[in-house]
Amino acid sequence: MYAEEDFLLWVGYNVWQRSYKGQGMPVLHWLTRDEDLQAAGRADYRLLVEDPALGGGDRDHAENMMIQGDNLEALKALLPFYAGQVKCIFIDPPYNTGSAFAHYDDNLEHTTWLSMMYPRLELLRELLAEEGSIWITLDDNECHYMKVVCDEVFGRANFVGNALWEKADSPRMDAQFFSVRHDHLLVYAKDMKKTLWNKLVTDGAPDHYDKKDTLGRRYYLKPLRAMGGQGDSRIARPTLYFPLIAPDESEVFPVRQDGTDGAWRWNKDKVEQEIDRIDWIQGRNGWTPYYRIYAEENQTRPPETIWSHGEVGSNRTSKAEIKKLFPDFVPFSTPKPEGLLERVIHIATNPGDLVLDSFLGSGTTAAVAHKMGRRYIGIEMGEHAKTHCVPRLKRVIEGEQGGISKSVQWTGGGGFRFYTLGETVFDDKGQIRETIKFDQLAAHLWFYETKTPFNKPRSQSPFLGIHGKIAYALLYNGILRDKRVNGGNVLTSKMLDIIRKDIGNAEYEKLVIYGESSRLGAARLKTLGIEFKQTPYDVRSK
Repeated sequence: MYAEEDFLLWVGYNVWQRSYKGQGMPVLHWLTRDEDLQAAGRADYRLLVEDPALGGGDRDHAENMMIQGDNLEALKALLPFYAGQVKCIFIDPPYNTGSAFAHYDDNLEHTTWLSMMYPRLELLRELLAEEGSIWITLDDNECHYMKVVCDEVFGRANFVGNALWEKADSPRMDAQFFSVRHDHLLVYAKDMKKTLWNKLVTDGAPDHYDKKDTLGRRYYLKPLRAMGGQGDSRIARPTLYFPLIAPDESEVFPVRQDGTDGAWRWNKDKVEQEIDRIDWIQGRNGWTPYYRIYAEENQTRPPETIWSHGEVGSNRTSKAEIKKLFPDFVPFSTPKPEGLLERVIHIATNPGDLVLDSFLGSGTTAAVAHKMGRRYIGIEMGEHAKTHCVPRLKRVIEGEQGGISKSVQWTGGGGFRFYTLGETVFDDKGQIRETIKFDQLAAHLWFYETKTPFNKPRSQSPFLGIHGKIAYALLYNGILRDKRVNGGNVLTSKMLDIIRKDIGNAEYEKLVIYGESSRLGAARLKTLGIEFKQTPYDVRSK
């Protein structure tokens, strides 16, 4: 641990002598920066090991994942499966406030905090889809340092904005200086040019839509006579000067305020088509036609940078939500309400998109994503991954009605799988560890290739299955209990016959085989419709 006065920390435009994307880039510098820039690459690559006992709901068809373990290693383990596929990342990292939280070591100094965050941001960027975005919530302790780091990692041109969330619904009267009511929400796009967001749906029509028709639709009235400019006269628009029949069957012509002949906004055809939208109002000077302007059924507006507690909830809201789920649980010090996550996920995603939270905490992001019909991955290191996140998600599946459930009409369903981090795949020499079993590597490769869980029962067959008209096989660890060349790790004509026999009459268009080496030439492989991938190199390269 470094004392704060012992390390250099430049904020703003201290130009570090390092090229960023081919250009000089203002960056933040801290004492261990050079080492931290390599941390993501040095992180061990581990297998994800499922624990079926901790999953919930319809696991067989669930793509949702709950992972317990260090999030740096978990993110590294996810790269082979989800690089470039996550539509929205939301993280609520430790705020580095100097407080001793029950569930996090939040008493981190700047260097340690930046050392933790930088490599994780690098991996998160690799997981983001081209049209994706990342949302980072922080307070004033580290927000502005994070902005400079994110400018480097994601590109300053991809900074979307800084929304302020009103986390407190009342002032602290014992505050010495400011009573802090807000947190920051830094938002970056993977590629600003490709990012498309959903606007917010308004609760109702503006106040000037002050009338309702028999169907309950709101509208307001506007004069049918053209008003203002050079186009409101009979001379300018002669085809728009014609009589309309008033309720008393009198003829009404458009007349300007100065008494000269005017013009209607609509032509005769438009009047006939929209006759039901015309209302007549009788005044001192006779009848005047107006037309109805209806409010859109689902009016939208762009999100703003001020998010009030009345719209998305406050810390008090989220503590009450957690307390209702777990009466005996001492809530996190910086919980986030479901309404806040609902807004983020609504803006940044559509149903079926993938959401990731690598600082899952009490599980709010996963719970809200589940209720909103999004796929999700949640990562949490603490034991409360099992004691709180898992039970919370199971209650969501059962149809619990807290948080946003009623507003999104949630009734239950779905499922998730629970994973822990297994042993490292590669040793110091880059070789697959001998302790990695066939079933483990088979599950890893199947998931990488198909994005579906590997559910094949244990067998003595190298054939893994068929997905999307592609058949897969793995020659590894002496699957046929024989590590000789003709036994189980090398593709030979004999081994190919065994694989084909296992495939049987199933139809496929291509066969992908992983193995140590192939005795079949490239030309023959091509003729047979086989793609050979060599272990460990084609595994490590992922």
